[in-house]
Amino acid sequence: MLKKYLFIVVMLCMAAASLRAQQPAPANASPVLDVTNMDNAVKPCQDFYQYANGGWLAKNPVPAAYSQWGSFNELTEKNYIVLHEILDQAAANTKAPKGSVSQKIGDFYAAGMDSAKIEADGIAPLNGIFGEITAVNDAQGVQKMITRLHSMGINAAFNSGVDQDAKNSSVYILELNQSGLGLPDRDYYTKDDDRSKKIRDEYVRHIAAMFRYMGESASSARTTAQTIMAFETRLANASMSRVDRRDPEKVYHKMPLASVNALAPEFDWSKYFTALNVPNPGEINVSQPDFLKEVSAMMKDVPTSEWKSYLRWNVLRATAGKLSSPFVNENFRFYGTVMTGAKELQPRWKRILGSTNSALGEALGQLYVQKSFSPVAKARALDMVNNIIAAFRDRVNTLEWMDEATKKAALVKLASFTVKIGYPDKWRDYSAYAVNRDSYVMNALRSNEFEVRRDFAKLGTPIDRNEWYMPPSTVNAYYSPSKNEIVFPAAILQPPFFNADADDAMNYGGIGAVIGHELTHGFDDQGCKYDAEGNMKDWWSPAVKKNFDDRADVVKKQYDAYIAIDSLHLDGKLTLGENIADLGGLSISYAALQKSFAAKSKPAAIDGYTPEQRFFLSWAQVWRKNSRPEALRLQVKTDPHSPGNFRVLGPLSNMKEFEDAFGCSTGDTAVRPTTERAKIWN
Repeated sequence: MLKKYLFIVVMLCMAAASLRAQQPAPANASPVLDVTNMDNAVKPCQDFYQYANGGWLAKNPVPAAYSQWGSFNELTEKNYIVLHEILDQAAANTKAPKGSVSQKIGDFYAAGMDSAKIEADGIAPLNGIFGEITAVNDAQGVQKMITRLHSMGINAAFNSGVDQDAKNSSVYILELNQSGLGLPDRDYYTKDDDRSKKIRDEYVRHIAAMFRYMGESASSARTTAQTIMAFETRLANASMSRVDRRDPEKVYHKMPLASVNALAPEFDWSKYFTALNVPNPGEINVSQPDFLKEVSAMMKDVPTSEWKSYLRWNVLRATAGKLSSPFVNENFRFYGTVMTGAKELQPRWKRILGSTNSALGEALGQLYVQKSFSPVAKARALDMVNNIIAAFRDRVNTLEWMDEATKKAALVKLASFTVKIGYPDKWRDYSAYAVNRDSYVMNALRSNEFEVRRDFAKLGTPIDRNEWYMPPSTVNAYYSPSKNEIVFPAAILQPPFFNADADDAMNYGGIGAVIGHELTHGFDDQGCKYDAEGNMKDWWSPAVKKNFDDRADVVKKQYDAYIAIDSLHLDGKLTLGENIADLGGLSISYAALQKSFAAKSKPAAIDGYTPEQRFFLSWAQVWRKNSRPEALRLQVKTDPHSPGNFRVLGPLSNMKEFEDAFGCSTGDTAVRPTTERAKIWN
């Protein structure tokens, strides 16, 4: 599924602050716009990010347990208190009815918090799985074990799943995708710069350390680690780049099972799908055919012993964070400290809380919304959505680069958007997922098995239009092109995005711009390839598509020129969709705010700032963040979202509305010359 997520999900951001109907703020409430977080020594037309956030940035260094610290983290810390209370109460209730929401989340959380048992168990809960791998003695056994791991959600070598057919969104289809790497991206295996080499060396060291904790000798563990590194490097060399994977046409290769067999003949696909309870898979989308060819070749020419080492590593890597402290600490040392720069492990309760939300997000979400979500917030958010859709409609009608036929199709798509706010109408049924207090890691693996079974069971059934891809306790939002829907979990409808006590300018600069961002994703460089029914289809005239591409290329080049750290530039192509959505969403939300002033008198300045200025300050405060160098480098290399400062500076540099709001002049660094500005949906 090509889902467009608004925010970085390196860590799980959850929320549970109560939303209130609009009323005077209590005397001790934090100000909607805290001017002490600004830096008035900087001129807004020179560096608006520093102007809006400089005070906050100086006061909020990254805590030891984090790789980044921003407004999302502050919100998460506040909301953890509420979620922690929910889980503590559930864990304490040992008499909850079996199968109830309280029993499942309580037992999962309690098992994870039982550190004494986890330490005593060590690797023992996984002995059965490792024993199965040890018993493998040929290629057929390797394939059987790959299938077994896939059934547990461990994506060794490749992965499979079910999604809507990109060209026939009314049906589900099986997909095969590249996977199986322990480093975040293929480039970490293939690039020759010093940083990449260092990370590869540290990765080998990490693998060896983990195998030593399993009981291997130091020399044997080093050999095993080098074998795994060579194995994964071969997979990486066959992998498609992140930029290419952003193009939905490049990852669509639908074929019958017979063609999959011909493409990758060394793997028994019939046995694989039958074992996953899909004996008649129908047509299959092979997202990266060359990758699957390489996996097939490796089945033939890689020794079984090396496959076994690789499979053991996949199990260990997938479960390390849920085992005893030697595994947890070493896992954090590499993936936390080396890769992101974090200095301390998060407290156990936070780690287990996040894991519980991953396994039982909609179960926990039921208790969350009962406790914390206001119907008033949902109603006000829906009202803003309708206003912003109306502003987008106005914008489409006045576009000079789009012909009338394409405008008509764009308006049909815009009118077809489904809007989901808060939480699902029907909660996920977890009755088939058994949770107990015996083993934390096995609860997690059973959760994976439950989700894999649920996923494959979709084949042959009607598309579930009510399904959500995020639990309501997640601070995030997304657009799904195949469903043509925008989704806003309950948790995002709170400060700094939405504040029932705030003026319209602050809310339109926050949640309004988020809404506009998600709407714009339906028309960015990926979303524009999907029609109103969610089918990948060419609905633009050739001339209009060229006009769009030319304008998108301006955005790409602008972000290519930004330097994130040292000499590391942003990748304008990787981040193109998000950058288009930021610029379009902010512009459309601004237009909606101005439209709202026509229906009522325009408010006076607050704290010396006009509504227009407060709008842009609201957007800026959402993206304030301090990052460790390691985390910033990782983001630039792997994330389709630009770093926070460029999510502020980039869109504003193209907006005359910003220039006018702060009285910027030609030559000011925060704005671009008129002839150099990107103009698509703005």
